[in-house]
Amino acid sequence: MTQQFVELGQGYGDIYELCELIRTNEKRFHNAFLFISYKGNEAYASPAVAFQPVGDGNFMPIYICREGIPYNPGKPSKRLQLFEEALKEIGKEAIPMDIKHSCYYAETILFYQHLIGVLRMNRLIPPLD
Repeated sequence: MTQQFVELGQGYGDIYELCELIRTNEKRFHNAFLFISYKGNEAYASPAVAFQPVGDGNFMPIYICREGIPYNPGKPSKRLQLFEEALKEIGKEAIPMDIKHSCYYAETILFYQHLIGVLRMNRLIPPLD
């Protein structure tokens, strides 16, 4: 099975798109994640959702809005509230995870490969077939 991150943007429109993907693909839902990364003294949130492959397809997409949302657990942003509400509508919650910020990787693809490895190791997405 191929597992790959599909990066959306970082604005409100992108969060609305991610929320609509959650609502319209409820039957394909696998897991949702809230990745928290740190750059200096600032924390950033990256909401993400993994969906089961379609039909006989062997592709598991993981849609993500990478590091565009300042994160403060005491004062959640409107974008994170929208994400959590969409998940609540289908009876799910995001799994929070602290991760390294993508700026610490030479290339974004290495960041995503590392994340896929972490998710597989923790059995949050299926292993390779």
